[in-house]
Amino acid sequence: MLKPLVFASSLGPLAWLVWAGLTRNLSADPLSDLTNETGVWALRFVCITLALTPLRRITGWNVPIRFRRMAGLFAFFYGTLHFLTYVIADRFAGLDFPNGIVAWTTVRNLAKSVGADIYKRPFITVGFTTWLTMVPLALTSTAGMIRRLGGKRWNQLHRLVYASGVLGVLHYWWLVKADVHRPYTYGAIVVALLGFRIVWSRTHAKQRSKALSRPAL
Repeated sequence: MLKPLVFASSLGPLAWLVWAGLTRNLSADPLSDLTNETGVWALRFVCITLALTPLRRITGWNVPIRFRRMAGLFAFFYGTLHFLTYVIADRFAGLDFPNGIVAWTTVRNLAKSVGADIYKRPFITVGFTTWLTMVPLALTSTAGMIRRLGGKRWNQLHRLVYASGVLGVLHYWWLVKADVHRPYTYGAIVVALLGFRIVWSRTHAKQRSKALSRPAL
């Protein structure tokens, strides 16, 4: 019963953006609002995904971990919306269409425009890299992919979520430039969660090492 509720709640930010756009409750620059909000929500869902395992380990409550895959997919969903908004509203809108909108030349020119922007503008480079780190996580999120990869390799691959968090914060910080309070806040959250993982792993590694070194009775 919780999954439909969590799913609907996760779509809430998008529903609000659609409603605000239709009722003209966005700012004077609605495309900027859409770009910023989808990016921020992608970062928030990355933080939620990172926080679920520490929450389970600290509290012993296993229910939240059932929503980790959903949170990760919504991070990718909002990150993709963020990227597509940039591609369509920024790059596509600035193109010329000598052969019409629906033409291979349009696709080629759009790819060149996006590629040049990624190459020239560092914060775009970091943002695109962040999105790329989430692509394999989304593609391997199914139970079938876990079986194919094996638990160990799957866990190693999904450590990319930490790279997504770090790069996402860097992209956000580079984007806002002046008011960096919110990027610093998300950065502190990601660092704390990464630090928890490192401490937990080292502590349990030492415990396993001591257990193996004890003489058998």
